[in-house]
Amino acid sequence: LGAMALVALIFWIGIFYGFFRVLGYFQAAEGFGHILAHKLMGMLWLTLFSVLLFSNVVTALSAFFLSKDLETLHAAPVAGESLFWSRFTMTLADSSWMVFFFGLPVFLAYGLVYRAGLLYYLKLAAVSAPFLVLATSLAVMFVMLLVNVFPARRTKDILFLLAVALVILLYLTFRFIRPERLVNPNEFANVAGYLASLRTPGSPFLPSHWATEALWPGLIPDAFAESGFYLAILASTAAAAAVMASFLAAWLYPSGFSKSQEGARRFITRHPVDALVHFLGKRLHPASGALVTKEIKTFFRDNTQWSQLLLLVALIVIYLYNFSVLDLGRYPLRIFWLQNVIAFLNIGLAAFVVASLAVRFVFPAVSQEGFSYWIIRSSPLSLKRFLWTKYLLFAPPLVVVAEVLIVLSNQLLNVTPSMMAVSTITVFFLVLGLVGLGVGLGGVYPRFEAENMTAVATGFGGLVFMVLSALYVALVIVLEAYPVITLLRFEAQGAAVTPAKAVLMAVCFLAVMGLNLAAVFLPMRLGRLRLKAREAEE
Repeated sequence: LGAMALVALIFWIGIFYGFFRVLGYFQAAEGFGHILAHKLMGMLWLTLFSVLLFSNVVTALSAFFLSKDLETLHAAPVAGESLFWSRFTMTLADSSWMVFFFGLPVFLAYGLVYRAGLLYYLKLAAVSAPFLVLATSLAVMFVMLLVNVFPARRTKDILFLLAVALVILLYLTFRFIRPERLVNPNEFANVAGYLASLRTPGSPFLPSHWATEALWPGLIPDAFAESGFYLAILASTAAAAAVMASFLAAWLYPSGFSKSQEGARRFITRHPVDALVHFLGKRLHPASGALVTKEIKTFFRDNTQWSQLLLLVALIVIYLYNFSVLDLGRYPLRIFWLQNVIAFLNIGLAAFVVASLAVRFVFPAVSQEGFSYWIIRSSPLSLKRFLWTKYLLFAPPLVVVAEVLIVLSNQLLNVTPSMMAVSTITVFFLVLGLVGLGVGLGGVYPRFEAENMTAVATGFGGLVFMVLSALYVALVIVLEAYPVITLLRFEAQGAAVTPAKAVLMAVCFLAVMGLNLAAVFLPMRLGRLRLKAREAEE
C-alpha cells in the first residue's frame, strides 16, 4: 500500500510539474497565451467529463445490477428510493475519486501560474461538485435504459468493446492528423490558421463549457464574464439530472434487475473458431491437441483477450502508415543508404513490437492455467510437451505479425532484395527466440494465484522478460551490423568482399544463429526445471 501511494504521489507531482511548465510557457506568450490556456482548460474539462461518463457507466452497472449483495438488500426491508440513493452515492464516490485526484494538480497548477486568490479555489469546489453529480446522473440513466435492452452481463461486454473501439478511433485519429507537421516550416501558414481558429467559442451546451466559463474568471478577472450564470446552469442541470435518474430508476430498475439475473446469450456463433479447433486437434498429439483446444476456446470466450486483436490491427496500420509518410527526400544522405539503414533498424523496432505482444500474451501463458495447472499435470501430458505445446501455439501468429510488419514496411521503403532477405530471415528467428524467452521465463516466474494476467505481465518476471528481450534484440542487431554494412557497400559501390571479410561475416551470422538457438532452448529448459522443482516443493 505504501509503494502504491508513493507511485501515485510521484505521478501526481509529475502531472503538476508538466502542466505548471506548459502554462508558464503559455503565460509568457503574448497575444495568444491566454487563449491557449483557456482552450486547454476547456479540453481538460471535456476529457474529465468523458472519462467520468464511461467510469460511471461501468461502476453503475456493477453497483445497481451485478453486485453480489443486491439479492440480500432486495430481500431486506429497505425502501427502493433509499437503495437508489445509496447506490448512486457509491457510484459517484467509486468513479470520481481517482479522476478528481489526478485532475486536482492541473487546476492547482493553473492557480499558481496565474496567482489566483481564494475565490478561484472556492469556485473550483463549487464547480466540481455539480460536475461530478451530472456525470453520474447521466451514466445511471444510460445504464437503466441499456440494461432493459440487453442483459447486464452482455451489456458489460458491449461496453468493453465500445471502449476498445473508442481507444482505437482516438489513436488512429491522432496519428492521421500528423502532428509532426507543426514543426515543419512549410506548414507555418496552417499553424497560424489554427491559432486563429482557437478564438472561436466552444459549444455552449456542453457541461465542460459551463465549468470552464464558471472557473476561468477566477484566473483572469473579466467584468463581462458571467461566472455566476454558468455556475447556476451547471448546478441546476446536475440537480435536475439526479432527480430524473431517480424517477427513471423507479420506473425501469425492477425490470432491469430481473433481466440482469438472466444468463448471457451467445449472439455470435464461432463456427470458424470451432473449425480451427477441430483442424488442429486432429493433427496434433492427443494430449497436445486437448491443450490447444482449451487455449483457443478460452481465448475467444474472453472478450478482454480477443478484443485486443483490434488494438493489434490498429498498431499495424499506424506502424505502416508511419513509413508511408516518411519523407526521405528532406535529408542530405543518399536515398539508398537511408532506405536500407532504416530498414535494418526496423528489424529491431519490429522485434520490440513483438516483444511487447509476447509479454502480454506469451509470458502469462503458464500462469494463466491458474490452479488448473495441477489438473493438467495429473493428465498424460509431460511437462516438456506442455511447454512446447504453448510454444508452438504462440509462435506462428507472432511470426505472421512480424513478417507482415517487415515485408510491407520494406516495400514502402523500396529496399534492395538482399536487405529484404536479411530482414525477413532475421525477424523470423528473432520471433522464435522471443517466444522461447516468453514461455520459458513464464515457467521460471509462474503466478498461478494471479486473477489478472495484466498483473503477471507487469510483475517482476515480466520486467525480466522485457530486459532480456531488449538485450537479445540489441545483440542480434549489433552482430549483424558489420555483415549488413558490407553487403550494402558491395551493392552501392561495388566494394570487393575479401576472404577475410567473408569469414568475419560468416562468423557474425553463426553467432546470431547460436544466440537465437540459445534464446529458444535455454529458457525453455530453465522453465521446465523450475516448474519441476516447484512441483517437488509442493
